Amino acid sequence: MKKLIVSLSLAGLVLGMAACGNKAEKSTKESAKKEATEKVIKVASQTTPMTDVVEVAAKEAEKDGWKVELVQVNDNIQYNELLKNKEVDANFAQHEPYMKKFNQEKKADLVAIQKIYNAKVGFYSKDYKKIEDIPNGAKVAIPNDVSNEGRALAILAEQGLITLKEGVGFEGTLKDVEKNDKNLEFVSIDLLNLAEAYNEKDVALVYNYPTYIAKVGLKPADALFLEKTVDERFAISLVAREDNKDSESIKELKKVMTSDAVKNFLEKEHSATLVPAF
Repeated sequence: MKKLIVSLSLAGLVLGMAACGNKAEKSTKESAKKEATEKVIKVASQTTPMTDVVEVAAKEAEKDGWKVELVQVNDNIQYNELLKNKEVDANFAQHEPYMKKFNQEKKADLVAIQKIYNAKVGFYSKDYKKIEDIPNGAKVAIPNDVSNEGRALAILAEQGLITLKEGVGFEGTLKDVEKNDKNLEFVSIDLLNLAEAYNEKDVALVYNYPTYIAKVGLKPADALFLEKTVDERFAISLVAREDNKDSESIKELKKVMTSDAVKNFLEKEHSATLVPAF
């Protein structure tokens, strides 16, 4: 009798384990099936307000059955590297000239899909309130990347502080400066570090974007002068790759990032620093 009881107990244990195993296997299969069918779009971005836009768009995408995942980075390199290496589906952190420079340097095939907003950029000064007060030989901090350097120089030319070679527009470099009557001394600094230059004793003017100048408590209204002529190429844009630009996920992303929800967010929360471009 004891042997019979033990045998029955073992049989029950084996059946129980088999049942648990079947349940675990079923659960794993269901999870894998769900993951395979879930519509996920990964978007790399760097800082506010770009990351905020992605999050607002994500809520809109949920209504269509899509999940938008924000992949946040902390520099101006990784969001393009991630996209180039197909670790994300898109990014939202740059303008088209910057993207094209990356394509040239890295032999990438990134594509600007949709302009989202134009940032209010310009020059800031802690010491001077009028352009005419800027002294001869003053130091001017500008970005060290070609695309943003050209934009900064074009703004200085708009204000009459320098003259660029005819026809260079926003694509000028320091070599294209023909007249510099005030003998301004240009200091090239990484875009992410430009804000710190504002507090340097010997720096008279600093070029910057609202996102970065906010680090020192400033906003476009505090600028000595802002860009007058906005070149739409510099709009912060949604970027994808040549191989996925026409995919359903990118079409969905373009749709939600140009939604009324995103436009209302930009106009209500960031009207002091940018203008919607759609």
